[in-house]
Amino acid sequence: MVLFNSAFVLALAVAAPAAHTQMVRAQDPQSLVNALQAGGYAAKLGTDKVGDPMITSGVNGTSFQIFFYNCTDHKECATVTFHSGYDFNTAPPLELMNEWNRGERFGRGYLDKENDPIIEMDLDLDDGGVAPLLFIDNIEFWASILSKFEKHIGYRK
Repeated sequence: MVLFNSAFVLALAVAAPAAHTQMVRAQDPQSLVNALQAGGYAAKLGTDKVGDPMITSGVNGTSFQIFFYNCTDHKECATVTFHSGYDFNTAPPLELMNEWNRGERFGRGYLDKENDPIIEMDLDLDDGGVAPLLFIDNIEFWASILSKFEKHIGYRK
């Protein structure tokens, strides 16, 4: 019995690194790109204004960015934020944004410095990350939030 348990533990230890490398982790921005592309989404890895990783993607005609946060020296990040902004000639009323935030649990909306509407959603990918299918599920959820937000602010009907 002890021999069987030792062999089982050894097999798990050998298999664990392989399973870990397949997880979507903020510490490995390419893992997000790979998951997005495997899910049928375009994804381009770059850097943001401060040098942290950033991914540009899109869904249903709307582009969005994935910003990386809680990074050490522009790598080893822990969390990401899905972000989309809309350039309006006339700012939507602040009450419209407040209405969104009061009524919606996911997707934080606000007006930026130019009074353009922004929608964001955070995702914690620390401590081992998430499986690629769960990450794509979050992207699909994000897509539904974008669609609902765009209708709410009058960007789409």
